Amino acid sequence: MEAPPNLKKTSPETPLQLLLFVDKRPSSGEKIRQIRSRLNALGKDYPFDLQIIDVGDQPHLVEHFKLVATPALIKYHPEPRHILAGSDIVAQLDHWWSRWQQTVDEFRLAHGADQGTVPASEFVSDGLSRPNAAKRNGIGFSSISHITEMTQLSDEIFRLKQQNDELQEQVKFKNRLIAMLAHDLRNPLTAVSIALETLEMGFGLSDDGGYSDRFNRDIVAQVIRHARTQAKALDRMIADVLQAARGSGDRLQIQPKNLDLAALCKEVLRDQHKQIESKDQQIKTDIPGDLPGVYADPERVRQVLTNLLDNAVKYTPVHGTIELAVLHRTTQKVQVSICDTGPGIPEENRERIFEDQYRLKRDESKDGYGIGLALCQRVVGAHYGQIWVDSELNQGSCFHFTLPVYRP
Repeated sequence: MEAPPNLKKTSPETPLQLLLFVDKRPSSGEKIRQIRSRLNALGKDYPFDLQIIDVGDQPHLVEHFKLVATPALIKYHPEPRHILAGSDIVAQLDHWWSRWQQTVDEFRLAHGADQGTVPASEFVSDGLSRPNAAKRNGIGFSSISHITEMTQLSDEIFRLKQQNDELQEQVKFKNRLIAMLAHDLRNPLTAVSIALETLEMGFGLSDDGGYSDRFNRDIVAQVIRHARTQAKALDRMIADVLQAARGSGDRLQIQPKNLDLAALCKEVLRDQHKQIESKDQQIKTDIPGDLPGVYADPERVRQVLTNLLDNAVKYTPVHGTIELAVLHRTTQKVQVSICDTGPGIPEENRERIFEDQYRLKRDESKDGYGIGLALCQRVVGAHYGQIWVDSELNQGSCFHFTLPVYRP
């Protein structure tokens, strides 16, 4: 972006370079007139260059000079830089003008100028109008527009660095996601494959060329149910990854209807039975028989229940206890709570655990994508509910979420 046209080139004939920062207040015009009038009176024998800058048009220059108030008058050349600010700038000018004259005289003397002008070839600026004796061959003053350009370039570099860091994080996340997904897909795929092979063996060819039925109906139903559960787990993993790839800005689509939440909770618990059994954990439930229906998307709520129970099983130690309770909290809301006896969550992390891709440092070596709780929050939010966690270190965690009661 080019410097605004009101920032004119500074002149090498006037080594005293001044900047006056003002805002758009009605009183600014009178302040400018007073300061300019006093400068004209003081500067008869010491020519100066004054540029007036509106802080609203040039905020990057305000940041560059670290200004905290307006109006502000800056002597930015010759050095040392000096800032006058406040309501009494004219009085401050009377006090400091002789010292500013002294810095101009010292500058002229240092550069061999015994007249009232300084050749443009005698100095160059590094963006702050400091003379550079090593570069004296035909290079003139750097204007304030150069400062503007350098500041804007610095801002652009900072912005690009931020973008690069974000892209690097996205690449790392996707690489981790692919590796974990490849690992996690293996288990349900193997389970489905074993179920199909079992069914194939159970309905093998008989001696007379027909099909034999080696399994009774209960076993067949159990094998089919197990295969269906694993297929759903596969579908859920893929859905979670696709949702994470779309990002949190993508609107979550739900298809709500009258849902029997109690039945869904029991079904999800049955699906988690083998995991719970493998760690010899105890399940406690408190699901009222007179629970009203909720207005929710069954598959999305299943995702939330499954994610929260997965976490509870993962963090609860062997022989630990997991609790699932449902409470008809108000006439409008039903609350689900899933509690574990795991290590708990540090207080400073309790809000961040619902962010996309956020994982506690202790969990970086564990399986998981870092998207489960973020997805739960989005699902619950899409149902106009709330999700939160209560936790104490070394005493476990309780995740709670609410869903709206169905109203026919």
